[in-house]
Amino acid sequence: MKIHFLKSATTIIESDDVKILTDPWLVDGEYYGSWFHYPPYDFDPKTFDDIDFIYISHIHPDHFSRATLSQLNKDIPVLIHNYDIKFLKRNIESLGFSVRELPNNQRTHLKDNVHINIFAADNCNPELCMKHFGCGKIEAKFGSTQIDSLSVIDDGNFSVLNVNDCPYGLASVCEKPIREQYGTVDFMLVGYAGAGPFPQCIANLNSAEKTSAAASKQHQFIKQGKQFLDLFKPRFFMPFAGTYTLGGSLSKLNKLRGVPEIEDAFTKLDTSGAYKGVMLNTSEHFDLKTESPSVQYQPINREEKAKYIADILASKKYTFESDSMPDLSAFESLIPSAFQRMNQIRESIAFSTKTKVIIQLCDEKSVIISLDEKAIGRGAEGWKIVNSDEANKLNPSVRFTVDPRLLHNILKGPRFGHWNNAEIGSHIEFYRQPEQFERGLYYCMNFFFGDPVRLAKLPPEKTTANESHPVSG
Repeated sequence: MKIHFLKSATTIIESDDVKILTDPWLVDGEYYGSWFHYPPYDFDPKTFDDIDFIYISHIHPDHFSRATLSQLNKDIPVLIHNYDIKFLKRNIESLGFSVRELPNNQRTHLKDNVHINIFAADNCNPELCMKHFGCGKIEAKFGSTQIDSLSVIDDGNFSVLNVNDCPYGLASVCEKPIREQYGTVDFMLVGYAGAGPFPQCIANLNSAEKTSAAASKQHQFIKQGKQFLDLFKPRFFMPFAGTYTLGGSLSKLNKLRGVPEIEDAFTKLDTSGAYKGVMLNTSEHFDLKTESPSVQYQPINREEKAKYIADILASKKYTFESDSMPDLSAFESLIPSAFQRMNQIRESIAFSTKTKVIIQLCDEKSVIISLDEKAIGRGAEGWKIVNSDEANKLNPSVRFTVDPRLLHNILKGPRFGHWNNAEIGSHIEFYRQPEQFERGLYYCMNFFFGDPVRLAKLPPEKTTANESHPVSG
């Protein structure tokens, strides 16, 4: 069995002439144009015609890349977990692929001696999911809403465990069934970093505070990687996934993301030397039979990377930058139904906060949104548009600042844009007074978009941001 590394979470697992492509993201510009590969990847779709299966772990664009999948052979079957919510399935099928939904924890024969077993990150345990995410009413009613999955691919002789972006607190429950079925895992693909807006997009943190928070974030995800290693104790491991470089005007934020270079993560993941670590350059492989890589790993030249970011990536444009700038009336037509939808979600999870949400619109105007159950219950206005200077004086509050063109796409609904992807892509700047994170607030905000019935009558937009999915934990 061979593990071929391509980019980020994209690998090819090969055995007995069977090839499984995992989480293919090979085209630059995901997350509305802000995520790029380094070193750059020369994507030739024809070289993937011999792939037998594609496994997609979850719907985030660095795992489910529409730009990449749209260029691959549509005759290749796509394997996903049988999620209760069918966002991922519908999105893949919209590209012309046939999707096989596999039951949780069921070792499934694919071809020759090759099998795959896909687990929801929480092993389909809604009680665990609701404890972890604090959205109990939703999970209790609808079952697991966790969007991540992990998988084991084996050929009867060797096994490869892929944990990609799964949170340790959820995925640790999969250890027992995996160990019972496979014994010692031969090779583990383990994440080492976490994407998102913190701390680089938190405007109320100064430079020193962001630097300190970035270091803490690195430590947190390295600790999680170590926990996975200590839990499964694989014979070999390789850090992967979450490997990206910001381009365009956001490229200045790269050093503050809290994402270490993969070589640094590699040395920190196993300081004890208890496990055999593997590093692979793009398109190289590790052979489990010979226990050796195709070539020795060559570290990235960091000076060349910095030059590439400055000379090439910094000038890249985002997908929405060719859109016309919306006026205030464009937002006014969407906000009423957006608030109604978000407030229904707020009620469904029994969330309430005195923290006001402020979204900067355009023309020095902002919308103030209330998530205070008592105030809304008394008939108080749930939202109002005011001058930005007035809104910015509110405390407690959290202020969202995003390019009005992207904001307009988001408010039109998931077919055009999504809060969660804009956040992960570092397109939203947050200013929090005080500096605290309220999970329920951000969960509700992912449903702040306009009337899809009316929007369905609109002509197609130029934007490529048409994914539709629930919020990640």
